[in-house]
Formats: sequence, structure tokens, C-alpha cells
Amino acid sequence: MMAADPERAWSDEQLKSEEIPKRELITFIQENAAHSFLSEHKLLGNIKNVAKTAKKEQLIEAYNQLFESKRFKGTDVDAVTEKVQAAKISDIPKEIKMEPVDEGPPKFTKTILKKGDKTNFPKKGDTVSCWYTGTLEDGTVFDSNIPATAKKKKQTKPLSFKVGMGRVIRGWDEGLLVMSKGETARLEIEAEWAYGRKGLPDSKIPPNAKLIFEVELVSID
Repeated sequence: MMAADPERAWSDEQLKSEEIPKRELITFIQENAAHSFLSEHKLLGNIKNVAKTAKKEQLIEAYNQLFESKRFKGTDVDAVTEKVQAAKISDIPKEIKMEPVDEGPPKFTKTILKKGDKTNFPKKGDTVSCWYTGTLEDGTVFDSNIPATAKKKKQTKPLSFKVGMGRVIRGWDEGLLVMSKGETARLEIEAEWAYGRKGLPDSKIPPNAKLIFEVELVSID
């Protein structure tokens, strides 16, 4: 028995005796078993916590099963890639995933600075064109597409994108849908609907930053 399975660290007698503490068993299984095996046997996580919840009998059983099934570390790589491929093949329509679970109130506020026509509002998928300036709460401008001089204005174009499709931060997607053509508004967007916990270091946006945009909705196509 032992010779055929050199990886076994202890005999059944040793396992059942007091000399092998639960922690040692857990450590051994965690170091040698595949991730999926650990997850099925609820042995993932901090050893202290696992030792609290797992009974010695369960651990011995998992230990024995590990050698019977030979699901050692590195054996479930293929299983993982299969899962990924399967997910790609079954092309899940985006709309289903986008269904927002009740998230409570929107994570942005809008103040109208200049009224629009109040009749033409963008719909999801429409192409909108905007002039905008983005600032942090302390007034630091981190982005703007408004040319500094009137001369340049002829050369630049407003930012155009399909609204409501996740091409821009969520606060913009949601904010522009409630703006009418010609409107200029101030959008104060909470971090969750902007760049979140990571921020956007390249654009000088710190983590968890609330962003303030002044946006003019020029046209809807």
C-alpha cells in the first residue's frame, strides 16, 4: 500500500491517533490538492478557520479521497479552461447580464445649467456628441475636450459615442439618458459609477474619487 502511494505522509493508524493534529492534515491537503478538490471539500481558506469547522473524520476522508482520485495540485487546470471555453461558446446575450439588481438610488446627481429642448432625449444605442470638462471635488480638471481658444474650436469635434452601452463610465451612460438635446448639465458621479476603488492613476484620478462633469449634449444621432 505505502510503496504504491509514496505521497501518503501518514498511515491510517497515525491519522486516527492523536499524534497528527487537524492543522497538519489541512496543511498537507491544501499544499497537495487541486483547487477544485479543496473547494468541494470546503477546505479552502485560512487553516485556523478550516480547523474550526472541519471534523477530523472529514479531513481523514478528504485525505484518503485525494489519493484515490489523484486530484493533486495542477490537475484541474484543464477543467478550468474547459469552463472558460464553454462560457464563451454559449453566447449569453449582454442584456441579461446588464439587468441591474435593485441597487438603491442612482450613484449620480444631475443639475441643469442650461436647459435643452426637453423633447429629444437619447435612447440606449444612440450616438451622442458632447463637450465636457471633468474635475475632481477640489476643482482639479483631469479631462476636457473643450478647446481653449475659439480658433481651435473649428478643428476639434465633440466626443461621440453610443450611449447606454458601457463605452463610458456608468455615471455618464445613465446621466446622458436623462439629458435632452442642447442641455448643459453638471453630473456629480459617485466613485462606484466612475472609476471605483482603483481610480485611474494615468489620468490623475485617485481611488474612490467622486467626479464632477460639466457636459453639453450637442447632438443625438
